[in-house]
Amino acid sequence: MARNNRKQDDGLGGSFVEFVKTILSAGLIAVLIHTFWFEPFYIPSGSMVPTLLVGDYLVVNKFAYGYSHFSFPFSPDLFSGRWPARGPKRGDVVVFRPPGALDVDFIKRVIGLPGDTIQVTAGQLYINGAIVPRQDQGTYSDDSDRFGDGASYYTGPVLARDYAETLPNGRVHSILKRTDGPGQDGVFDQNNTPVYTVPAGDLFMMGDNRDDSEDSRFLDGPVGYVPFENLVGPASMIFFSIDLTHPFWEIWYWPFEIRWGRMFKEIS
Repeated sequence: MARNNRKQDDGLGGSFVEFVKTILSAGLIAVLIHTFWFEPFYIPSGSMVPTLLVGDYLVVNKFAYGYSHFSFPFSPDLFSGRWPARGPKRGDVVVFRPPGALDVDFIKRVIGLPGDTIQVTAGQLYINGAIVPRQDQGTYSDDSDRFGDGASYYTGPVLARDYAETLPNGRVHSILKRTDGPGQDGVFDQNNTPVYTVPAGDLFMMGDNRDDSEDSRFLDGPVGYVPFENLVGPASMIFFSIDLTHPFWEIWYWPFEIRWGRMFKEIS
């Protein structure tokens, strides 16, 4: 009987060890996936509306363009450039570290590639001197401002025009335009810009919410021209989305605030 009990004890001990090994292995695999392959990101602002909404949770493909030191946690300055280097395509939605704020993740769309000329005139985008066609898709009610710092002053959604913009490579995506007229801040008119020539090794980024996005049009801002090395990776899929109208702890509202139709939606 004693011998049988000892065998049972050994079996339980072995099961516990195997359980710990399984947990540690799963944790290691999760860390490796997060470090080298895919990383989740949360959308906190409305600069990419209507493509991305505040409350979207994304999966970013970290190996699509090769690795730079910005691909890894804490961005260790171990090497320069990318390996293996694979350039983004025009129209990709990309997470990156802007030159003026290297500790912050931004997300915008790649509009200009090295050597391109970019200009906005009367609200219309021009790439290499040719107008980028857009098709009116109707009115869009944009309430992304209620999630920002000025939420306490939110007075209701802003109506904007929703356009389908077709880039020179045939990539089609939606943009929002509230106006094609001059900017209202009196400092910089984002609807009438100079001609930008994208330097070698850099990219020109723009938000889809064109009148509410600090992007490469503001060369003296945090974004400016974005070096290829600063890319983290393209956003590939929305895996979760929630419209936090109520405080997060009021979990009884969650079933009504989850945007079920955006779950596992491919980003284009």
